[in-house]
Amino acid sequence: MFRFPKIDPSKLDLSAFGMSQFDPHAFGSATAKGRGTGPGTGRRTGAADRTARMQDAMARFRRGQEAAVAQWTEARRGMADRPGTAGHAEQTLDMEAPTAAGGAWTAPDQGGGSRPGTAPDLSAMLRALRERLPNAGPSARRPAAEVPPGARFEDRVFTEAAGSRGYKVYVPSGYRGQALPVIVMLHGCTQNPDDFAAGTRMNALAEEQTFLVAYPEQPPSANLQRCWNWYAAGDQVREGGEPALIAGIARSVVAEFSADPGRVYAAGLSAGGAAAAILAATYPDLFAAVGIHSGLACGAARDMPTAFAAMQGQGSAPGPNRQAVPTIVFHGDGDRTVHPVNGDRVAAQAVPAPGLDETVSRGTSPGGMAYTRTVRSDATGRPVLEQWVLHGAGHAWSGGSPDGSYTDPRGPDASGEMVRFFLAQEGASADRD
Repeated sequence: MFRFPKIDPSKLDLSAFGMSQFDPHAFGSATAKGRGTGPGTGRRTGAADRTARMQDAMARFRRGQEAAVAQWTEARRGMADRPGTAGHAEQTLDMEAPTAAGGAWTAPDQGGGSRPGTAPDLSAMLRALRERLPNAGPSARRPAAEVPPGARFEDRVFTEAAGSRGYKVYVPSGYRGQALPVIVMLHGCTQNPDDFAAGTRMNALAEEQTFLVAYPEQPPSANLQRCWNWYAAGDQVREGGEPALIAGIARSVVAEFSADPGRVYAAGLSAGGAAAAILAATYPDLFAAVGIHSGLACGAARDMPTAFAAMQGQGSAPGPNRQAVPTIVFHGDGDRTVHPVNGDRVAAQAVPAPGLDETVSRGTSPGGMAYTRTVRSDATGRPVLEQWVLHGAGHAWSGGSPDGSYTDPRGPDASGEMVRFFLAQEGASADRD
């Protein structure tokens, strides 16, 4: 559930994916054929000029990819040199993929393998995905779930100066034009709206409680593994980059369905959780609350090397947000993809003020997962910060459905708890203003 660096396509073994090998040298031979040796052939034809320009573009492309791989390799080397990280790079899939169609994602064997702080390994991840999910590559889309009579789950496209993103919107059957809440759901790496909707069961909750759900989609053109670019400085600011696109999608849904602009929320998993944290920091006037599952705080990284460090729990913790937004956090203390300390850092960044009432409770989910829940409430008793530490959980949506990827059905129902927390904030945005 993390972003990989871009790589040189000429060095990929594409045969396992049913694709022919990429050969950039073919452009060179095409250019040679376009050049003659007789009189008058010193002047290039239009086709030869185009081929030459393509060669130049491909050369620049390969240099860029080589630089990215070098940066990634250097980051990996730096992580391996740090105490406690060497020798644990092989196990990179935090949750074990299903071995058969319709199977559940399961927690790894806790008796061995790596521990929190393990550096992700590109080749091992690709190999594991190819072996276990041959038909579920980054571009694969799960069939959309059945929609109840009277409800809709439709595709949209939002475009503005920062770019364009597709998204899906769920409209419950109980919608009659009333001003409903909106929850923006941000998927993790390799996921898409249909997969994330299936895994979180958020559409079922929207049908039961009558609210709208929007699922922005990160395309491979923006990130090879469909991750939101949470670590890029240009995607951590207001009115620019991905935050502006996601905020624009939220506003579009509000406008199209006459939704309640004071009850707009965002939630996400992993890279999507980090993106939700960025929305809280950059658009506190739009989002009345956020939910961050297995994510990172806004500003945890500014580039690829610091992203790897942050994912391993290293580096310094970002400071608090200038304007607090009510936040609910879920993070497994066995997460080997995004170190559990990041859940603490997300909560620390979201603390609205000192002197809040704090309640700590412990329990076990119906599926047998132990958890610790810490709730901080304001003077009126309204919860403004809630943190769930999932004991033994890995990098997956707690209480999710095996119909989606990266879910752990054993855990507490993260979707239901987030919805409860969000709807408890009604009127809070007016109080903040």
